[in-house]
Amino acid sequence: MPQMRALEKSHPAEGLWLISASVPEIGPDDVLIRVKKTGICGTDIHIWNWDDWAAATVPVPMITGHEFAGEIVAFGCDVSGLSIGQRCSGEGHLVGNDSRQSRAGKFHLDPGTRGIGVNEQGAFAEYLCLPAFNVVPLPDDIPDDIGVLITGAGPIGIMAAAVVRHAGARHVVITDINPDRLALADTVAKVRTVNVTREGLGDVMSELGMTEGFDVGLEMSGNQAALDQMVEALVMGGKIALLGIPPGKSPVDWSRIVFKAITVKGIYGREMFETWYKMITMLQNGLDVLPVITHRFPVAEFDKGFAAMKSGQSGKVVLDWT
Repeated sequence: MPQMRALEKSHPAEGLWLISASVPEIGPDDVLIRVKKTGICGTDIHIWNWDDWAAATVPVPMITGHEFAGEIVAFGCDVSGLSIGQRCSGEGHLVGNDSRQSRAGKFHLDPGTRGIGVNEQGAFAEYLCLPAFNVVPLPDDIPDDIGVLITGAGPIGIMAAAVVRHAGARHVVITDINPDRLALADTVAKVRTVNVTREGLGDVMSELGMTEGFDVGLEMSGNQAALDQMVEALVMGGKIALLGIPPGKSPVDWSRIVFKAITVKGIYGREMFETWYKMITMLQNGLDVLPVITHRFPVAEFDKGFAAMKSGQSGKVVLDWT
């Protein structure tokens, strides 16, 4: 059986291991993708560290990774509309078609969702088997590195700031305590950055001429203090999207949320496949997110890539499988 290189969580311990594995076999509704580039995501760091979430979620052994770009090299007998050599990325959430949510077209809410690189064999490999339904073709004017970013949208706070700026938001402010990440945000998104250890949001709002507050808050850190600060900075009737995952249970001052009539929405993944279409359109319309990628390594140096991510001094880290 043909062999390939892959990064595997081979043991329930810190790290990943570069192994030789069998090239996956495909079924009638699947495609085989030759992976060219992969991105390291925060989820991959959890798996590398083998924290409590990873230990409770990821079966061992498991080829990890879910952010990728590559090309189709084979497909099953029931696949149509795709071609050999076609460049693509792919939706990493594997869903069924029998749940109420899926039958309503809300695939991203399917309670039976399984993730490649988390629950199923993933994309940190030279070849990936993926259902044809999950394949997202990449236009010729979007390079593989950007294809990885579409998949991962990370570091997600900086990407989100760039997107909302491109979409026409008047005042965009991003907060952090990491000066390297704030400098990268300023370079990529051209937004007002705030180191909350040195500046208060109230002063920044006055500087920008804001009298009532922000309309929308995107909480990407999982930090309770950041959420509390966000609630105070929102207008009456403001909206918060929660994507950051707190390390455990967190106390929430629900009375402030109630009396400010704030809407809170939890976000897991993306809307399949509408978010993909919107992102591709914005990229073709001038959104430049390439500077988010700060480090590139050949897969043989994957340990350097993970060290860069864990240092807190990187943007997106891309591994090259070619």
